Amino acid sequence: MSETNPIKRNIFQTVLRILLGAFLVFAGAGHLTWHRTEFLAQVPTWLPINADLVVLLSGVVEIVLGLSLIFLRSKQAQVGWVVALFFVLIFPGNISQYVNGISAFGLDTDRARLIRLFFQPVLVLWAIWSCGSWVDFQTKRKN
Repeated sequence: MSETNPIKRNIFQTVLRILLGAFLVFAGAGHLTWHRTEFLAQVPTWLPINADLVVLLSGVVEIVLGLSLIFLRSKQAQVGWVVALFFVLIFPGNISQYVNGISAFGLDTDRARLIRLFFQPVLVLWAIWSCGSWVDFQTKRKN
């Protein structure tokens, strides 16, 4: 499909794409304000960058990605891949929180932190599916 002709999606995909976008905007705003300390718990200690800067920058990225999911219809397939990549890139923070036993966001047991790890692949698939990224890739591959 061309960039000027977005892939046809069903209403369920559209609703889930917008919901994911709203979730990212909300989470990004939390990075910058009320949940900033909680997000610091997820920054791996081995990262050679100031943890607060990581939280702030990732918040800005989440807001941009969320708004892109909601409003950038002509580039949805590409946005889906970028959002999926973002979820992969932040996964080490979730692993770090589990491995180091850091409590944040109500995840105050090893079991809760472990269960949370299994939701990251769901977010990756959610981004790819709701944006039609995989279908777009398959279509372009055949042409």
